[in-house]
Amino acid sequence: MSRIKEFNLPDLGEGLTEGEILAWLVKVGDVIELNQPIVEVETAKAAVEIPAKWAGQVQAIFHPEGTTVEVGTPIIAIDTDPGAGPIEESTTGAPASALPTPSAASLAAVEVAPTEGAVEPGLIGGPAPGGRTAVLVGYGPRTTAAKRRPRKGGLPAQASAAPVQAAPAPVAPAPVTPAAPVSPAPGANGNGRAGGLVLAKPPVRKLAKDLGVDLATLTGSGPLGSITREDVQRAASGTPAAAEPLTVTAPATAAASFGADREQRIPVKGVRKLTAENMSRSAFTAPHVTEFLTVDVTRAMKALDRLRERREWRDVRVSPLLLVAKAVLLAVKRHPMVNSTWAGDEIVVKDYVNLGIAAATERGLIVPNIKDAGRLSLRDLADAMTDLVQTAKAGKTSPADMSGGTLTITNVGVFGVDTGTPILPPGESAILAFGAVRDMPWVHKGKVKPRQVTTLGLSFDHRIIDGELGSKFLRDIGDFLADPEAALLAWT
Repeated sequence: MSRIKEFNLPDLGEGLTEGEILAWLVKVGDVIELNQPIVEVETAKAAVEIPAKWAGQVQAIFHPEGTTVEVGTPIIAIDTDPGAGPIEESTTGAPASALPTPSAASLAAVEVAPTEGAVEPGLIGGPAPGGRTAVLVGYGPRTTAAKRRPRKGGLPAQASAAPVQAAPAPVAPAPVTPAAPVSPAPGANGNGRAGGLVLAKPPVRKLAKDLGVDLATLTGSGPLGSITREDVQRAASGTPAAAEPLTVTAPATAAASFGADREQRIPVKGVRKLTAENMSRSAFTAPHVTEFLTVDVTRAMKALDRLRERREWRDVRVSPLLLVAKAVLLAVKRHPMVNSTWAGDEIVVKDYVNLGIAAATERGLIVPNIKDAGRLSLRDLADAMTDLVQTAKAGKTSPADMSGGTLTITNVGVFGVDTGTPILPPGESAILAFGAVRDMPWVHKGKVKPRQVTTLGLSFDHRIIDGELGSKFLRDIGDFLADPEAALLAWT
C-alpha cells in the first residue's frame, strides 16, 4: 500500500462543486496530525478550514493560493509513514525525487480561467475576511477537475498541474508516472479518441444535451482536446470554432482598480456567483407577487423597551427584528401553506420553520437560517439571532447554516430604506422585507400625532400563495407589530 496519499478537495455539503484556495495553513515538509487544519477554502457559501484526513508529512501541494479547484481534485500529497525512511523508486524506474502529480484524469480536465484584473480588498471578488469554520471531511466526493488561473511564462496545460512547491531534499515523495498522451487513432471522433469516448465535464454534457448538440461531432478546444462550454455553444449557434493552442497564457500584469478605459472588471465568484445564480433562477421560475403594509409600531417599540428593563433580559440583544421574527413565526402557525415549497407536481408544506435572516457581509449577501425556529422561546430566538449575526460578521457561517431555509426575513431598514420587493430564495415561497422604523405623522385616536411607523414588503410565490392568503399572512404580521401583547393573548 502506497505511503503517499493524495487528498482530494471534499464535497463540503449541499452539492457544492468547487472552491477557491484562500490560504495554505501548511507547507511542504511540515509534519501534520490527523484532523489538523491544512487549507482554507472559500466555497460559494462560506470560508471553511479543511482538516487533514491522514497524519504524516506534506510532500507536495498541487494548487497555489487563489486557484479555483473542483470537488474531487487532488490538492495535496501526504506521506503517511515518514519515519519509514526514504521512498523507494517505483518499478517504472522513475527517480525517488519525482513529485507526485494529480491523476491523468485530473490533468485532462484542467480548464484555464479567464484573465482577471486586480481587485481591492472589500470588493466582491477581492480578498475574503479571515473568518474560518472547521468542518469534517466529506465522504465520497465525485472525481472532477480543477480550474486554474493563468500563470506567467506560457507553460503547457500539462505542466500547470504540477505541484507548486518542491519537497525538501531529505524527504523524497513517491513517484507517479503520468499517463501517456492520447494520440488520434483511426475511427476516432472529433476529439481524437477512439471508441466514441468524449472528454467533457458533466456540466458541459448537460449543456450539450439541453441544446441538442452531439458531443461526438465536436472538436474540443480545451486542454488535451476536451470539449468546453464555448465549443458546445458555438456548435449550437452554428459559429465555427477558432483554433486555440493548448497552453496556459500569462495573466495580465496587476494594475490599479481602474484601467485606462476607467472601467473595473470584478470576477464573479464565490458568494456573488451563487447569489446571482440563485436570484436569476428564482426570479424567472417562481411568479413573484409583492404586497406592502405600513404599520404603526409604537406599541411594539415600547414593549421592547420594557423587555430590555427586565433583569433576565439585560444582557440580551433586543432589536425590532426580534419582534418581526416572532410575528412571522406566529403568522406561519395561522397560515402554514406560506411555509411550503413548489415541487413540480406537488406542494410540500413543512411543519418546521428554518427562519432565514439575510445578512450583508464583506463576502456578499448570505442567508443563514435558524433551524426549527418556531419551537424556540422568545429568549432562545433572541440568542439564536445574536449568534447568527455575530457568526456572519466574523465570516464563520458554515454551509450547513445556510442550507435548508424555508422562509426568510431581510432587514433593509438598517440601511435607512423604507421597504423593497425582495426576490425569493430558491425553494421558499415567501420572504418579508422589514423597512426602517421612522417617526411620522399618524392618525391615532382621531388625532394626528407623531408615531413610530414602518413599512413591510412581502414577496411570495403566486403558484402556492394566492392574493387572499398572502394578504392575510401580511396582515397578521402587521397586527402583531401594532399590538404584540394583544396578539399574543389572542393567538396563543
